[in-house]
Amino acid sequence: MQMKRIERIHYIETGFSGPACSVQGFTTRHEGVSRAPYNSLNLGTGTLDQPHNVEGNRSLLARAFGITQDTLVTVKQVHGTDILVIDEPNEDYSHFLGLEGDAVITNQSGVMIGVTVADCAPILLLDREKQIIAAVHAGWKGTAARLVSKAVAGMQSLFDCNPADVQAAIGPCIGKCCYEVDTPVRQAFTQNNVPWESCTEHIGIDRWRLDLAAVNRELLIEAGLPASGIQLSDMCVSCQRELFFSYRRDEGETGRQMGFIMLT
Repeated sequence: MQMKRIERIHYIETGFSGPACSVQGFTTRHEGVSRAPYNSLNLGTGTLDQPHNVEGNRSLLARAFGITQDTLVTVKQVHGTDILVIDEPNEDYSHFLGLEGDAVITNQSGVMIGVTVADCAPILLLDREKQIIAAVHAGWKGTAARLVSKAVAGMQSLFDCNPADVQAAIGPCIGKCCYEVDTPVRQAFTQNNVPWESCTEHIGIDRWRLDLAAVNRELLIEAGLPASGIQLSDMCVSCQRELFFSYRRDEGETGRQMGFIMLT
């Protein structure tokens, strides 16, 4: 992954291999219109930022990649396991903003799908053979519920994707260095047989440091993706205040960056 700039948008490009048939990446907090504490490229509609600022920021992102804002599709994220599937053209994509879900899968070109995050892991999936993409919002609840595994399974069952052909990029999220969790989180993981011991560090009674990105990487490998096709950012959003929003670091009053992907 490498930092790039297109028009006013600074973003981290995944560099998925193969023919150029998609654009994808992870935004930073730079070059938007929002004021502190949402400064400046806040793309989260669920924040307390002024709605016109968020709309302006989303318009900046859309225009940077040559689309209109009404074809930038996100959903109302609730830390659940519902997935929005877009398998045909829509006259109006804006109504998806109100639908609850934490992942989006589509085969439609010219539609940018995304998830907004401020600690959680944004995960992008691409099957170049079948021309299918997905964006997944994986906090600890979604990870414990194996949401990324469900997204891969959905790509298989709905679009006949072969997991061996799917590439993945896990974007900047809160790192193990800053992510302390407790017993209820451990129980949620172990109850669903989600990797725990290999992705945590025990630091005290009922306290662990969790490597959220590493867990999702293991789930993707378990789902059939080749390890060589999974990219993992080494950036901790909590540590890098100048680049990213972080819900924990900023005590809930902060913006959202976005993981986005589009078939061209």
